[in-house]
Amino acid sequence: MKKSIKILLSTVTTVALLSGSAVASEGKSAWGYTGHNSPESWGSLSPKYHSCSEGKNQSPINVATSMDADLEALTLSYTKGSQEIVNNGHTIQVNMEAGDNMVVDGITFDLKQFHFHTPSENHIEGKSFPLEAHFVHVDKDGNLAVLALMFEEGKENAELAKVWAKMPKEGGTQSELKLATIASALIPDNKEYYRFNGSLTTPPCSEGVRWLVLKTPVSISKAQVEAFLHTMHHPNNRPIQKTNARIIVK
Repeated sequence: MKKSIKILLSTVTTVALLSGSAVASEGKSAWGYTGHNSPESWGSLSPKYHSCSEGKNQSPINVATSMDADLEALTLSYTKGSQEIVNNGHTIQVNMEAGDNMVVDGITFDLKQFHFHTPSENHIEGKSFPLEAHFVHVDKDGNLAVLALMFEEGKENAELAKVWAKMPKEGGTQSELKLATIASALIPDNKEYYRFNGSLTTPPCSEGVRWLVLKTPVSISKAQVEAFLHTMHHPNNRPIQKTNARIIVK
């Protein structure tokens, strides 16, 4: 197993934090979103997290200045179901059955899991959204591609309600979650997207991640946002990072 996969498996953006291994004794984690372990301090918490403070292509960003390009149509094959839902102390994460994938640059990236942040981590033209989902994919060489989906306040999201109904309330716990084609059901029909190079939005903040941010948001009710926030106890978004010399294409 490649080193990048080993690192991935130790963070919130991984496929399987099933035992709550990111949560230390007494229910506190080595990094977090509040107090001394907040995002501003991540880079100093461990030598492994140096990219969080020193990286030049960090995520999330404000998707504001973009270049028109002939982007390939987004090719998603989301036909499988979910396996379990995990509260790892940093987010709510849905682990997927094997078989779903996304093709980017002619490379097949397998969907491992998706998880949520409130408020949104990425912004679009300066706009923040109440919730953002990250669909995390890995190719055969351990390279990552993340598909981001924004939720805007409106009517209740019926598909998301199926996930929330099984949401574990305590960090380090999990529940079985058997929902057929749930990933596909959450994705909007309009799959136009922005693209840029970035990083994991959690320690170790590793760079080299292909980011695709869907332009079209889907709905979420205020009550659904509040239910997630109540479970997390606080916002779980990393602040916007500098774009630097990166080019955003659409």
